[in-house]
Amino acid sequence: MAERSPKGECYTHGYHQVIVGWHSRRTAETCAAFLLPRLRPEAEVLDIGCGSGTITTGLARRAGRVVGLDMSAEVVDAARAHADVCGLSNISFEVGSAYELPWDDASFDVVYAHQVLQHLSDPVRALREARRVLQPGGLVAVRDSDYETMVSAPVFPAIERWRDLYHQVASANGGEADAGRYLLRWAMEAGFTNLEATASTSVHTDPEGRTVWGEMWAVRVIDSDFAEHAVGNGFATRDELEEISDAFRQWSAQPDGFWAWVNGEVIGVRPPH
Repeated sequence: MAERSPKGECYTHGYHQVIVGWHSRRTAETCAAFLLPRLRPEAEVLDIGCGSGTITTGLARRAGRVVGLDMSAEVVDAARAHADVCGLSNISFEVGSAYELPWDDASFDVVYAHQVLQHLSDPVRALREARRVLQPGGLVAVRDSDYETMVSAPVFPAIERWRDLYHQVASANGGEADAGRYLLRWAMEAGFTNLEATASTSVHTDPEGRTVWGEMWAVRVIDSDFAEHAVGNGFATRDELEEISDAFRQWSAQPDGFWAWVNGEVIGVRPPH
């Protein structure tokens, strides 16, 4: 079993095999494109919520040193194994919390977090901790989804129900499903300056993309921590989750299936004082 979140936090997704597999498809090229042009070759980078390390290794190919941090010891072990396969010597991984980073002040040039703040009950506190470990003038770079912007066709009522249900579950767990639209405000409250806010879209329209996305959620809604949260909080029944799962599989089989959503992105600077 993977380690649980720090006390008071609840990771909505959990660490089901299909979720870890989905995270392993992420790359720096797609998930950190807004950061890469500003990433110096000598930079020391912290990747918070690194997961299986596929983004982390991409950053390590472009930076001087990269450290990945995740709260799950099991996932960190997988990330180390991935980095070994990649043959990278400028990368390491640690287990820890975004609220209590195990490094001294001014230890990094860049702190990056992808799809992390949406799961935290106090994202501003985490961003302030990121600011603490940054060098003056260092960069924070964060990217998060906005679930309300998720659109799909053909329209399945059960999938529309899933989107509402996801918001209920995330909120009950202390998270913010629409975090992408709030990143700028949170970074301002955390004391970052020279803020730049952008957005990018994630799209699944090709047969492989539809199959992977649809099958992943077909499993997640009935056999993951999300399902346990949904039923345990009284938001849905097992029968309803089965209907949603079936709808995802039906959607993924549609030759004209379309799915897209917006990701918010923010880069900020740690001020001198």
